[in-house]
Amino acid sequence: MNLREGPFENIWIQPAAGDAGGALGAALFTWHQVLGNRREAADGTDRMRGSRLGPAWDRDSLLAYLQKNGIAYTEMKEAEIPGTIADLIASEKVIGWFQGRMEFGPRALGSRSIIGDARSSKMQEVMNLKIKFRESFRPFVPAVLREKVSEYFELDRESPYMLLVAPVKREICREMTGGEEQARFGLDKLHVVRSCVPAITHVDYSARVQTVDREVNPLFYKTIEALGERHGCPLVINTSFNVRGEPIVCCPEDAYLCFMRTNMDYLVMGPFLLDKSQQTPLAADTDWKKQFELD
Repeated sequence: MNLREGPFENIWIQPAAGDAGGALGAALFTWHQVLGNRREAADGTDRMRGSRLGPAWDRDSLLAYLQKNGIAYTEMKEAEIPGTIADLIASEKVIGWFQGRMEFGPRALGSRSIIGDARSSKMQEVMNLKIKFRESFRPFVPAVLREKVSEYFELDRESPYMLLVAPVKREICREMTGGEEQARFGLDKLHVVRSCVPAITHVDYSARVQTVDREVNPLFYKTIEALGERHGCPLVINTSFNVRGEPIVCCPEDAYLCFMRTNMDYLVMGPFLLDKSQQTPLAADTDWKKQFELD
């Protein structure tokens, strides 16, 4: 469907369509049809609230896990997190982001995410091969402040669940010349810098966009906002906190093991920042890595 051509002025897409969505539909059917509860209009608001419906771990639970396992960490005040992480992203560090309730559905939306600098021309390949252990051509999603989406994309509405694709604004794109196009073939075309945010710009100059709302996910919003204020780019790469063939991490142990088994640089869990260079390597973990090696 093309929103710009109609026939609808706007659409809302349930973010966990598929088997998970079937379970949600069954619950709603029971609630309304079997138990007879009234249906009430949402008045244009999204009652799924960013799909953050899963489990969460508070500060004390996270601290207990870190201390029990002898994991090195630094604790930050909440007000320090956005600026600290924004500066790390701007220095091309890859960050594991574990905050609040886990997302319901197949996509990480700023609770169980891996984030990086969309301005980096090498970040797409680095995150695919060294973090996700998948093919280098796989595209990444930009998570952008809701108020800034129209500055970077041909999109005039929110897209909180990464379900709308839009062209990158022509003003920030770099068009390939005929000679450049002919000189490159296949995966080599991925190495062309096509915009000021090349890591999320597809070869056809489009992107699958996630907009981030201040009220729905305030800490994720403030971190992207800090990146914009400090470094001039109010959007980040956002990909799910997992590797190829594995589900998105749920609990602190999942997050730490994924962090340690990949080339992520930092992990932030609640107020705790973990630096990979300060961690004790996992023992006897080579077999796990081998199954994700790519030719």
